[in-house]
Amino acid sequence: MGEVEIATYLEDVPTWRRVGDSITGAFRIRYHGGVAMIVHVADVERLISHHADIDLRWDHVRFTITTHDVGHKLTLKDFDLAKRINAIAAAHEAEPV
Repeated sequence: MGEVEIATYLEDVPTWRRVGDSITGAFRIRYHGGVAMIVHVADVERLISHHADIDLRWDHVRFTITTHDVGHKLTLKDFDLAKRINAIAAAHEAEPV
């Protein structure tokens, strides 16, 4: 995926930012709510066979996504997962940070 494509797809997930060859998004949510949100995300990830790195803190959850199968590069799968995570975060009333 080229730089122009990446920039275009980032516009579709404005709460996410690029960090090298990954995208990252964080959501403000209390710890136990974050655990429930992670379980929800993990269920979706299992279904689509694509996974984020997840960092749970007492007041937020951060997701970092890249496609490991192609040498840790950004692909359409990453932006699709980011959109799905955004929907799950909204369902759990988590606010983008």
